[in-house]
Amino acid sequence: MPRFLKRGMDASAIKAADAKVRQTVEAILADIEAHGDKAVRELSKKFDNWEPKNFRLSDVEIDRAIAQVQKRDLEDIKFAQSQVRHFAQKQKETMRDLEVETLPGVILGHRHIPVNSIGCYVPGGRYPMVASAHMSIVTARVAGVNRIIACAPPHKGGPHPAIVAAMHFGGADEIYVLGGVQAVAAMALGTGTIAPVDMIVGPGNAYVAEAKRQLFGRVGIDLLAGPTETLIIADDSVDAEICATDLLGQAEHGPTSPAVLITNSEMLARATMAEVDRLLKILPTADAAGQAWKDFGEVIVCDDEAEMVREADRVASEHVQVMTRNPDYFLNNMKNYGSLFLGPRTNVAYGDKVIGTNHTLPTKKAARYTGGLWVGKFIKTCTYQKVLTDEASAMIGEYCSRLCILEGFLAHAEQANVRVRRYGGRNVAYATAAE
Repeated sequence: MPRFLKRGMDASAIKAADAKVRQTVEAILADIEAHGDKAVRELSKKFDNWEPKNFRLSDVEIDRAIAQVQKRDLEDIKFAQSQVRHFAQKQKETMRDLEVETLPGVILGHRHIPVNSIGCYVPGGRYPMVASAHMSIVTARVAGVNRIIACAPPHKGGPHPAIVAAMHFGGADEIYVLGGVQAVAAMALGTGTIAPVDMIVGPGNAYVAEAKRQLFGRVGIDLLAGPTETLIIADDSVDAEICATDLLGQAEHGPTSPAVLITNSEMLARATMAEVDRLLKILPTADAAGQAWKDFGEVIVCDDEAEMVREADRVASEHVQVMTRNPDYFLNNMKNYGSLFLGPRTNVAYGDKVIGTNHTLPTKKAARYTGGLWVGKFIKTCTYQKVLTDEASAMIGEYCSRLCILEGFLAHAEQANVRVRRYGGRNVAYATAAE
């Protein structure tokens, strides 16, 4: 039976804050839908103190921003993007068009068709999330998306140079310095100066996530990304320092980021808690990480690996770092996770920034039913069918007619009957309810 040495905040305490966010976002979306560019400009001034002549960067402004980035930083950005691009290309290669003759004369198939246009949001609040540009823009470009636009909020009174560089080298067609709900809404709904897109992707704060939720249906979205989550599964083959470091390494994202340790060693559990306390005294981002650990940190001691798997699947965390003697046991048995990091030589920061897998992942237990952003999210799998012979059409038509009548769809049945009469030579009467 699992034992909790530390529990996080009760879920009911979180719901009240969610309601306020929902109301605020509803009002902003309605304003932008009604007033377009005027509303966007007013909101940008209100929230970001930013109202340039044009929110979209010109080629000259893009070049000027890139010129401010150190050569080593540009090289690092390009290296990270090459890893993301390579893995996305390999993922795409697994997606094959299909055509198969399922019955004599009956052809079924599917084609993989890229989404036509997307809007990528790159957060820039507490931290300028340069890596988010790689994850969305580079992956969409590999998928074959035709038009890619990207938004990031202003940073210190202007575009963030490294984010602009990442957007540009990633392949963005249009770059806007625009943040928050107003950016997401402008891309999704369109304004006088921004043409709408078909899909919105990228992480953001609670307001951005809520905007994506409310816009879903009018546009597609990648997923609803809440605060960053991390789960460490460890046994006594690793030490408290590495466990505590990796917990706080994700908790620093913000004060609502859950950080959970599951272990079968109570000694490691207690040592990790003590090490977290020590590190929080010296960590530069201890204000955010400490609050996250206080309110959302958990430590769970299990009896064995099987129980650790059950608890991990219950938590269904965004990031799951496995540091045990046999990490492949968890790879082979776990079902609910955003991404796995196997063994102490890897860690979540590698995935966040550079290793090549995508860092936009499911949170708030969404890992129970979806994976994260990948090249396939930008591709629609669309089916088609062909009937090549008269005999096949008549044969399928007889089955179809009876099944339609079973459901009461008489006009549906007649679609089948007309083909049975025409291609099968049978005088099938119009379907009636009595039939």
